[in-house]
Amino acid sequence: MQQKDDWVVATTGTAASAGLKASHHPFQRAGAWAVAVLAGRAAPHLVTTADLDTVADVIVTDAVAAATAREDTDLGRYDWWKALFSLYPNSPATHGRRPQDAAVLRPRIEQLFAPDPPRSKSRPCTFCGADTAVAWGKSGLPLFGTERTLNVTPPGVRGWPVCRACRIAMWALPYGAWASAGDATVLDCERETAMAAFARHNVDRARRIMDGGFRSLRPGARPELVALFAIRDATHDSGEGSPLCGATLWRFRNDNQEPWLKVTRARRGMPVFLATVEANARLREGWRALCRHLAGERGEKPAANEEEADRPLFDAEGGDDAARLLFEVEYGLNRPLLLALHDALSADGWTLGEREALVDLAHAYTREVFGLETDLEPVAALLTQWITQAQRPRERLKQLREAIPSGYRLGQVLVACTTHSLLGRTGLRLAGPDQWAPLIGNLPRAAEHRLLLHARVSLLLQRHDSAPGRS
Repeated sequence: MQQKDDWVVATTGTAASAGLKASHHPFQRAGAWAVAVLAGRAAPHLVTTADLDTVADVIVTDAVAAATAREDTDLGRYDWWKALFSLYPNSPATHGRRPQDAAVLRPRIEQLFAPDPPRSKSRPCTFCGADTAVAWGKSGLPLFGTERTLNVTPPGVRGWPVCRACRIAMWALPYGAWASAGDATVLDCERETAMAAFARHNVDRARRIMDGGFRSLRPGARPELVALFAIRDATHDSGEGSPLCGATLWRFRNDNQEPWLKVTRARRGMPVFLATVEANARLREGWRALCRHLAGERGEKPAANEEEADRPLFDAEGGDDAARLLFEVEYGLNRPLLLALHDALSADGWTLGEREALVDLAHAYTREVFGLETDLEPVAALLTQWITQAQRPRERLKQLREAIPSGYRLGQVLVACTTHSLLGRTGLRLAGPDQWAPLIGNLPRAAEHRLLLHARVSLLLQRHDSAPGRS
């Protein structure tokens, strides 16, 4: 054994490697699927020892080429080195003092994936539990500690025990992840077919990076859209009875000093929502309208209606941003799509048909994803009347929009509406406190109800303005 820095690497030995398993750790799991794709196997457990040898050779060859590449002569390989650096700082392939001679560097990287040496003392692999005598540190295992982190490994072990199969999987990770120059994103999903599809796409993408660099990729592309396609296709093709499927995206950077991790998740009802949108013309129109709004916010020129109609639904301009809204930030705001629709509906310029489609999209999302079935029509009608009968309707509409984030402030607006209706004797059937409760009470999904209420009011106002006899 040879020990250097936080590495403990195998230098000799012919012991047979344990079979590859996809563990429950999201990084190893994504890497295991990348190994399967690189080896041409349908699943990680079908990968053989010979396959591991082949994949290890691919990883070593690509890493050596990237580590010795120059930005001015081989941009693609140099950009791949940037991806490796964001995951494995100070590894033999990314260290600032690494040899620039490929013949000297290659053996050092090959050592990382050598079979375990024959030893009497071994420990279970951190990921799959197989016996191993090799331990790795932070330079080869993303987010497994920093220079500021102490006492995170088993007693008496300088590093995490990792078997050969899992060592190869952890370095196949950038192939199966959505890699960039500064971070990587992996998908963890309960449908293995979705994991396989995400890995296949990113293995092809990694080859494009090595060939032409990051500039050869489509600008604005996001991993959420690739994950959306993978999950949608997995649930469509599944023979299982339930179309429900949850998914998690792990985006991270293994920086030397300040590594970080951001987790977003898609709810299990998301595939049902996607299928509902694809099957309904009005909802398809609403999705395309939302995509146009998001593309416009980003400064892009929306495609013409004829061009947009010819494109697949989820490939519309702005589709990457719309797909991102289906993934919620962990321990954070859990309604990004509804907030985006709220923002879109607050804008002017929509036709009545487009606004109706956006409102229907909001209702479909809350119904399929959150299971909300609610009748907000009486409260929406009361607010619409209160706004339209004012001398300055826009001021009251602004007051309503400012009240939507707060149940207390919305309650104050509803009191004002009711008082106005009673004093004015409008004849409108009043929405009572029982109908207010889902909006202003301390109840689950009250915020979602308020966003739906705003959507409904915006539609009733446009219908009112479009009524015959009104300018």
